[in-house]
Amino acid sequence: MVWLWILAVILLLTALLCRTRVGVWAAFGGGDLRLDVKFGLLRVHILPAGPKKPKKPKEEKPPKEKKEKEPKKPKPRLSFTLEDGKDALQTLFPPLKRALRRTRRGIRVKPLRLSLELGGQEDPAAAAQLYGELQAAVWTGMPLLERLLDIRDPYIHTGVDFNAPAAAAEGEIGVTLRIGTLLAAGFGMAFPALGWFLRWRKRCRTRPPKPEKKAGKNPPPEEPPTENPAA
Repeated sequence: MVWLWILAVILLLTALLCRTRVGVWAAFGGGDLRLDVKFGLLRVHILPAGPKKPKKPKEEKPPKEKKEKEPKKPKPRLSFTLEDGKDALQTLFPPLKRALRRTRRGIRVKPLRLSLELGGQEDPAAAAQLYGELQAAVWTGMPLLERLLDIRDPYIHTGVDFNAPAAAAEGEIGVTLRIGTLLAAGFGMAFPALGWFLRWRKRCRTRPPKPEKKAGKNPPPEEPPTENPAA
């Protein structure tokens, strides 16, 4: 009978944990950045960081005798190319999209306030073209995001200031999700991500090494032999 009560308590705690929301809140503007981390009702301030405590001076220790190390085997060169990025997108985007569709009510974006003013003083034509591209991206991407996520009262503003020399951005965004949603999305992404990672490691092993850079194209000129005056 006791083990039934223990099992019921464990199930209740697991259900409460899965429904607990975690997330981040960020605000930026004027060169400042504020960042908080949320866990349920708790809120931990991350940025800007508080004043650091002065560190105590470390005591100097006598140098240790260096031992001769055995030569290590060369490790395979890890590099990320454009083909790897395309393979990752083709492999990970479908399971990510399925996971977001199943759990989109668990991921909440609130608030979402973004304001971007492009500077067009140096090149007004380029600024106007970039403004049109941003508007197209916002009106195309936001409906897709609103179908995948729970975005409440979004506000996105883009504009052009032809008297400003540079762009200015400010905004506030908060993203929270349930721990159960995070676990479900993680399980849905785990096997495709592992398969892609193993393929990437295999490709890195088979790639030829980069050619070594030479110090100079032409060898230094040889000095003429000096004559021996005694001869």
